[in-house]
Amino acid sequence: MDTNKHLFVVLLFYLNVVSFAAVDNFVTAVKKFDDVRNKDLSQLSLSAKGNIIRTLIFNNNTIWPSPDKIPTNISPEQIMQTAMNPGLGVRQLHKQGITGKGVNVAIIDQPLFGEHPEYAGKIAAYYDTGCGNEKTSMHGPAVTSLLVGTNCGTAPNAKVYYAAVPSWNKDSAYYAKAIDWIIEQNNKLPLGQKIRVISVSAWPSGKGTPFEKNTQMWDEAYERAERNGIMVLDCTGHHGFIGRCWYSINSPDNFVQCTPGSRIGDSWFNPDEILIPASVRTTAEEKQRNVFTYIYWGNSGTSWTRPYCAGVLAMGWQIRPELTPQQMKELLFKSAYIKNNAKIINPVRFIQMVKDYKK
Repeated sequence: MDTNKHLFVVLLFYLNVVSFAAVDNFVTAVKKFDDVRNKDLSQLSLSAKGNIIRTLIFNNNTIWPSPDKIPTNISPEQIMQTAMNPGLGVRQLHKQGITGKGVNVAIIDQPLFGEHPEYAGKIAAYYDTGCGNEKTSMHGPAVTSLLVGTNCGTAPNAKVYYAAVPSWNKDSAYYAKAIDWIIEQNNKLPLGQKIRVISVSAWPSGKGTPFEKNTQMWDEAYERAERNGIMVLDCTGHHGFIGRCWYSINSPDNFVQCTPGSRIGDSWFNPDEILIPASVRTTAEEKQRNVFTYIYWGNSGTSWTRPYCAGVLAMGWQIRPELTPQQMKELLFKSAYIKNNAKIINPVRFIQMVKDYKK
């Protein structure tokens, strides 16, 4: 992160803490993995609680104890800033100019304001499938920042076609409608500027889906996208091939310290999936009292893995736009870092294999 970006993040953090203190949100106790967004922890002593701060979910509006009540080697602001790094060598690629520039991608997710400084100017088109009065969310800004965010994203120079869906209706028809809009936009684009991949951090069909209506419409729309040459990354069991892991915040590029599974004592993983960092990440947050903020996730689910993967693929398409979705998927798996039979995404090796690929 360059000096200007660092100063921006630091300034934003302290301005928000001072401005948005919520005096009615005092916390009297805290344990690992608690959500303390917008909470006041100023009355606590965390100096003897070791690394607990790294496990929490907090935002710029979280009020912390005085420095003498926090471990001397831990800074919430520094944790939030460090966790903006996608890790696993992604920023090394960015320094080489591999940023997804010239590549169009798509997101289907909850609504968002497009003005957050993390991704302002990167939304090529926005379509509301029927979100009513809901104009923003926690989820939409998070996934967008993880894909094209200036500080958080794997492909910060890609452009996004964004379809907002009312996931709370549990109706897959909205998601199918979103795919059809993306296909329509794609058909208008000239060769060389087509939409390559759709990030969908939802489970609109299949076994275990929380959706209650029109789930078959999602599978039909998924197939339409594939026929149009667009890769779809969703969270379903029958389509999906992505799992989660988490990196060390002290060494985010170190594969040895990258751990498969969830951070809450769940090291299970599917050896047939590619694992993506989900926990120990910072994402953009929806507007809070007219100021755009950030959230640090000490633990999180699989939603954050799809946009990360879509961004890595976008970097690959920047280098070799002629490669098909199937070829890109194969290279993701072939380039993976293997740890105890787990396949962890390896962006640097993936890009090298994309460069070297011969049909």
